[in-house]
Amino acid sequence: MKAGWEVKTLGDMCDVITKGTTPTSIGYKFSTEGINFVKVESITENGLFIRNKMANITEDCHNVLKRSQLQEGDILFSIAGALGRTAFVTKEILPANTNQALAIIRLKKSSDILPKFILKALETGITLEQIEKFKGGVAQQNLSLSQIKEFYIPIPPVPEQQRIVSLLDKAFASIATAKANTEQNLKNARALFDSYLHEVFSQRGEGWEEKTLNEVCTIEKSQGNYKNLPYVGLEHIESNTGRFIGSVQPMTVKSSTFKFSNEHILYGRLRPYLNKVIIPDFIGHCSTEIFPIKPCLKLSKEFLFYWFISNETVNKINATCTGARMPRANMNDVLNFEFPLAPIHEQEIIVSNLDALKKETQRLETLYQRKLTALDELKKSLLHKAFNGDI
Repeated sequence: MKAGWEVKTLGDMCDVITKGTTPTSIGYKFSTEGINFVKVESITENGLFIRNKMANITEDCHNVLKRSQLQEGDILFSIAGALGRTAFVTKEILPANTNQALAIIRLKKSSDILPKFILKALETGITLEQIEKFKGGVAQQNLSLSQIKEFYIPIPPVPEQQRIVSLLDKAFASIATAKANTEQNLKNARALFDSYLHEVFSQRGEGWEEKTLNEVCTIEKSQGNYKNLPYVGLEHIESNTGRFIGSVQPMTVKSSTFKFSNEHILYGRLRPYLNKVIIPDFIGHCSTEIFPIKPCLKLSKEFLFYWFISNETVNKINATCTGARMPRANMNDVLNFEFPLAPIHEQEIIVSNLDALKKETQRLETLYQRKLTALDELKKSLLHKAFNGDI
């Protein structure tokens, strides 16, 4: 550790480390307006507050929950759910309160420790390593207030704290701008593909016919128990890409399944896998929540695939869903949807253009996702260097 730095525990530096309560547990209800009530989901990964994800409580409830009334300069640190999410309380969200999933960290009234320095420290690998230690290898576990108090943080002299905070603020602002631009580029790439897909199926040319889906394809409904054939479950299908996730292996399942071939497309009709579509190039069997759909001779399976993933079709299918807990598409309704059947030679041209655009879109998405990952790694690297005295 750099000369002049010392290690302190969070408990030694704070007047208050506490947490809140769920209002309903003490007889109060949430209200449509009133005092802001901050939850973990009210805070982004970047420490910003999301106003429309805050709840509200009455002033009477706020006064009863006196222990968890937030003050300007408090640090919020999530100790349940998304562990380690942080935010700095500013006057813009006050008055406000919070629940037991967020620890309230309030530093002592001293001039030798800056709250924003501690906020940055809680985002570092040093703190994350301590979280992992307390979790003990469990996938998800709450942290206790006593564990939070034991967090150790390297503290430099005040001028060094000020320098580090200033440097990180500027660097993080630049990273945030770069991420926002990259995320917008990612949205634009997807929007371009969706726009072209919409244009294909809404601006129909000469020779197109209006059919129902039932007139241009059939759904395989015979069930059986198949051995030594690759099994496809809903979890094997990647959304909107037409690609398999992981390895599809020969498998016999206890329940009956549908058999399919390379003449079908596979459509997932159960949420959260609803509207997943894929074109297999082998013979196999699949879950009965996946429908093998075989197009007629006048319809290419690739053209049918693109129709299924278009926003208009997805929205129409969503509207047919039944079941509150696990909604599923009503396939009888879907079969009665109008289907725009283009001449087969035009289908081939459209599919070729869509394939090329999809490939380019996926290339851009991969590029932008790598850039986002690199920006996150840069932020982690800066934090690591800052709290090791290397910047």
